[in-house]
Amino acid sequence: MSSIEPIVSGASWTLSEVRLPSIPERSFSVTDYGAVGDGLTDNTEAFHKAIAACSQAGGGRVVIPAGVWLTGPLSLASRLELHAEAGALVLFSRRFEDYPMIFSQYEGQPSIRCQSPLDGEGLEHVAITGAGVFDGGGDAWRPVKDWKMTEKHWAKLIASGGVVDEAAGMWWPSEAAMNGPAKVAQLKREGSTDPKDYEAARDYLRPNLLSLRRCKYVLLEGATFQNSPAWNLHPWACEHVTLRGVTVRNPWYGQNGDGLDLDSCRYGLVEDCSFDVGDDAICIKSGKDEAGRALGIPCEDILIRNCRVYHGHGGFVIGSEMSGGVRRLRVEDCTFMGTDIGLRFKSTRGRGGLVEDIEIERIRMNSIVGEAISFHLFYEGKEGSGVAGENLVPVSVETPVFRGITIRDVQCAGAETALLINGLPEMPLDGLVVENFTASAKRGAVCTNAQNLTLKDVTLHVEQGPVVSLRHAQQVKIEGLGGGAPEGSDMLEVSGRGSKEIAYGGIRLQEELRGVKIAMEVEDKNSIRG
Repeated sequence: MSSIEPIVSGASWTLSEVRLPSIPERSFSVTDYGAVGDGLTDNTEAFHKAIAACSQAGGGRVVIPAGVWLTGPLSLASRLELHAEAGALVLFSRRFEDYPMIFSQYEGQPSIRCQSPLDGEGLEHVAITGAGVFDGGGDAWRPVKDWKMTEKHWAKLIASGGVVDEAAGMWWPSEAAMNGPAKVAQLKREGSTDPKDYEAARDYLRPNLLSLRRCKYVLLEGATFQNSPAWNLHPWACEHVTLRGVTVRNPWYGQNGDGLDLDSCRYGLVEDCSFDVGDDAICIKSGKDEAGRALGIPCEDILIRNCRVYHGHGGFVIGSEMSGGVRRLRVEDCTFMGTDIGLRFKSTRGRGGLVEDIEIERIRMNSIVGEAISFHLFYEGKEGSGVAGENLVPVSVETPVFRGITIRDVQCAGAETALLINGLPEMPLDGLVVENFTASAKRGAVCTNAQNLTLKDVTLHVEQGPVVSLRHAQQVKIEGLGGGAPEGSDMLEVSGRGSKEIAYGGIRLQEELRGVKIAMEVEDKNSIRG
């Protein structure tokens, strides 16, 4: 298991190699330590004994045979491979009191949380493999919004116990969980860093299914990870992380039900994995706001390939917690089916951070609810007001920067919007290249606050025009634009006082379309030409 995973070349920058863990070839079966896979026996102690024996021997493989295995949270160890054989179903405890409060990381900031069912910090050479299933018992933890349930399911949920916040339309598993946000906010105001103080909010501080912090040489292969209390898989500040042939599942209504969050990680490979989750599927993060900038660990040297996403808020996502930066990342040969957004980039004022050197190729999508490709730097509704040149926020360390991103060979059969760019007036999206992009959508390309934008060989079939809309855009090159739109629509619409230096050519649109419409407020109309 100690071989090196090859990384593809050909980018304008080089991705570094990803190393696999090195684990001794010795095995320890949990059944030798008293574990019983009958779905009734609490195997926490037996699992702990097996892991301890393996660790004391210098490492090896802890084997979970076929069966139904109940257990509390597990602390992993260095030089350990946790191997769940085909037919093994590991069910983690649904008793909140089984999960100690620990220092951890969540949503881009240091946090006190419940220990994760699969947990490790400062480890080297750790793997979870096999064809088994790890179930986090998340339905016992997660709040549920009433609008995500049918009337019948909502009634059944209420009948199961818990409490309902009628004003918010939210079911909570307990009163302590419902009061948790206020309690945690109070403790933070008081400056408390004692995990014991947070026990009153334990029901609210639900863990991620897997949390690995500051670990090196990590492999997740073959297993299914599902039904997480919060995020599913969360490597944080790890190096040399490989996911291969993994299945990640959460119910579509699962609150904070992310699939994979690679957070401030270096050297990563994600390949041949499937995601069907309740929030973002494959997500790249690097800390939030001041905490992320102070930590200063970017997510970098990552390759994602041959993955499938069946449901998620985003198929592939960067942000919104990206304050430590993201760089040298490549995504290729992935398929998104029915996700809310396909390729999703998000941030907001206050984040800071630099996202650059991103290459994405050969992406297939269908039935996308929102945007096939989305750059939204006003995430969380913090758009501000005014137009370019008016009411601008001064550029500072809190200003997020997205630049040097190339997306090519993308097909999307059905979306609300083919391409959305919503950049910041004071820091437009810079250096985006979209090449060989074909989509059918209600709207075409809607771009605001972008510079050095290239649209090459783009074919958009839209239900309402214009096909391409540019607002507050500069240094734009459109080469080869095809597709179709309702009769009388504009091929290209330019608005915003500062829009300039826009060149277009190679138009292949139906004759019924009008040409280029330039709004009256555009000051440098002469720099917009075909």
